[in-house]
Amino acid sequence: MAFRRGLGWFLTLFGLVCTAIALLHIIFGPSSIPGSIPVNATMDSEDRFYASLFLGFGIAHVWAARDLSARAQPILAMQAVFFFGGLARIGSWLAVGPPGTLFIFLGALELIIPPLVWWGLTKLER
Repeated sequence: MAFRRGLGWFLTLFGLVCTAIALLHIIFGPSSIPGSIPVNATMDSEDRFYASLFLGFGIAHVWAARDLSARAQPILAMQAVFFFGGLARIGSWLAVGPPGTLFIFLGALELIIPPLVWWGLTKLER
C-alpha cells in the first residue's frame, strides 16, 4: 500500500513539475530556457505551442496518478512519449552537438524515469 501511495505521489509531483515548466514557457516563451538566445517570432510561437502540449501532459499525469490501477495504460503511454523525448535529445546531440549541462541531465531523466515507472506499475499489478 505504501509503495502504491508513493508511486502515486511521485507521478503527481512529476505532473505538477511538467505543468509548471509548461506554464513558464507559455508565459515567458523561450527566454525561460536557461542558456537560450533571443529567437524570432516563429520560434517563440513554436515554443509556446509545444509548451501547451506539455501542459496537457503534466495535467494528464496528475489525473492518472489518482487511480494507478485503472489508469496504468495511459501512464505507460505518456511515459513512452517522455522516453521518446529523451531519444530525440540524443538525436539532437548527434545532429548539432551537446546541449548545456542542465539539458544533459534532463535527457538522462527522460531515459531513466519511464523504465522505473513501468517497473513500479508492473510491481503493483503483482
